[in-house]
Order: sequence, then structure tokens, then C-alpha cells
Amino acid sequence: MTIDLFFVAGEMSGDLHGASLISDLLKHKPDLKIGAVAGPRMRALPIVEFFPMEKLQVMGFLDVLVALPKIARQFFAIRNQILALNPKAVICIDYPGFNLRLERSLRKKGYRGKLIHSICPTVWAWGKKRIGHMERDLDLLLTLFPFEKRCFEGTKLDVQYIGHPLVKAIPESGETKRDNVLALFPGSRQKEIERNLPLQIRVAQELVRQDPSLQVVVSIGHPSVQVPPEFQKTYEAYPLMRRARMALATSGTVALELALHNTPTVVHFAIRPIDQFLAQKVFRINLPFYALPNIVAGERVFPELFGSQLTENTLLKEALLLREDSAVFSRCKKLRKLLAINDKEPSIAEIIMRSVAF
Repeated sequence: MTIDLFFVAGEMSGDLHGASLISDLLKHKPDLKIGAVAGPRMRALPIVEFFPMEKLQVMGFLDVLVALPKIARQFFAIRNQILALNPKAVICIDYPGFNLRLERSLRKKGYRGKLIHSICPTVWAWGKKRIGHMERDLDLLLTLFPFEKRCFEGTKLDVQYIGHPLVKAIPESGETKRDNVLALFPGSRQKEIERNLPLQIRVAQELVRQDPSLQVVVSIGHPSVQVPPEFQKTYEAYPLMRRARMALATSGTVALELALHNTPTVVHFAIRPIDQFLAQKVFRINLPFYALPNIVAGERVFPELFGSQLTENTLLKEALLLREDSAVFSRCKKLRKLLAINDKEPSIAEIIMRSVAF
């Protein structure tokens, strides 16, 4: 079997990014043969799925350790499949703990095609030693945020700032004409949902007690997610973001999506004490901000609560304060401008096509 490009996605945001990129590439060159470790959005396109992305999904330092034997089996199966196919390029999307090791292993095993990594690892937060490994192994790094390219100054790695695709995908929404709706975004992974949704529900119920006209809508990715009967459920996240007056959201790409929709949001993440200890004391992850909109802006766009900071009382308090914060809309608009890129610049697909020399 001939495969021109092989994509590796490890989580839902990577699947979304990969699907957008594959669609763009196929517009430029419809006869491309694409193989992938794919999620639902990617596998809906005319590609060959060799491995389902869902088998790679774990979260939390302790959960990763427990799942390590299964992940290792998947790792070697994926690597050996790529080596057997010998595509012109491998495009790894985010998921750095897995993908950077995959890229290193492919090089060690003699793969001489192009290695392209899309969505820069958080070397600005921790793991700065990765910069040297990436310079050695990669041919091209695509970054979504303007400040990331500066991290690689002084290296020989070709780093291209491509802008964040969500800026184009999400038209700017106004802050007016919002329904009296509280949107809950508990996350996409089962563990995320289990740890965050119960807290969101309790806070939402208290907000409804204070304002009986408030509607609560939960964005879900799977029908098994249970919510109180008085709450609504939806699979359509973006229409909910456009109409909601406010949101409570588990930290991740969804926080950036909400900011680009101008939807005031309290961003939070329930972390087990052991994971918080490992992150702060062992891996030395101590940042001024942890929510993506705040990291990009370098200031507090949305309130954020993580680990031991997150309780029912603190989440309720921040929600009540945010409800009265009219300045949040100007902060969201400022963030959008930071992420915008000139339309005259080459697209991601064009950059990849040029790098691979199709």
C-alpha cells in the first residue's frame, strides 16, 4: 500500500486540527494517499485509518503510569506500521509525550522522510530540553501561538507560525442578544467528566436557585453522560457558546473556543492531590496562568481555578463575579487580535506541500 502522508493524533483537539488540515491538503492535491492514527473527525474523511486514536487517550500522571504497558504496545505498533509504509512525511499533531518519542524512535530506526510536528509542545512552560531533541529530529514545526516561535531562536529548526485555526473557524460574536443560559463544558474524556461535572452541576443548581429563570445546558460528547432532569443536554457546542450568557468549562481548547465566541467563562480543572504534587514539585510546572486564553494573552482573560484552588464555593464565587464583569468582552476581543494572521500568508497545507516537495 502506498501512503504519501501519515498523521498521528492523540486527542480530540488534535483530531479536529488534523481533519481541518487533511481537508485543506486534499483540496490542493485530491490524489494524496493519507494514513492516520485518527479520531472521529479524521476518519470521516477519505483516509486509511490504521489505528483508532481513542486507544491512546489517558489523563493525569498516575493514570499514564497505570496505562503505560498498553500505550507502549500501541507505540511500537504505530512506529512499525509507519516504517513499513515509509510515507513521504509523518505529521504528528500535539500529544508531545507520545509524539516526540515516536519521532525520535522513527529517526533512530532509519526513517528518512519528513517529520513535521504541528502544535508546539509547551516548552515555554516545562521540558525546555525538548528544544534540542526537536531541532535534531524534526524538519518542520508549526506553531499556533505567536510567542512560541521565539522559544526556538538560535536553533536550526524550521519553525513556522501559522496562526490558530479557530480564529478563522469561529466568527466573532457580540456580547449582546445572549439568552439567560449557563453552559457547562465538563470535558471530553471520561475521567475529566467524572471529576468536573458533579462540581459544575452543584454550582449550576445554586445559580438557578438564585435566578430561577436561568437555563442550564450541558455540552456532552457521549450519550452516557448523566445530568439532572431539569438541565438540558446538547451535542452542538458552538451554537451553545454563541447563545450562552456565561459558561463553566473544564480547562482545554474549549476555553479558547469560548473566548473566541466572547462567552464569559470560569475555567477550572479538578486535579487529584497526587497529580498536583507531581506537577508542581516533581515536574516544576509553576506558571502565572494555566488556562489557555490567559497564557496566550499574558493576563487574566477568564478567571481560572485549578487543583486545591477549586471548590464549590470558589467556583460559585467566581461565577457570580464574572456575571457582573463587563470588561471580559474587551479582553476576548484583544485575544482574538493576538491570534489573527494575515490572509496573504501561506496556509498550513501550502507550507507542508512546499516542505514535502509534492
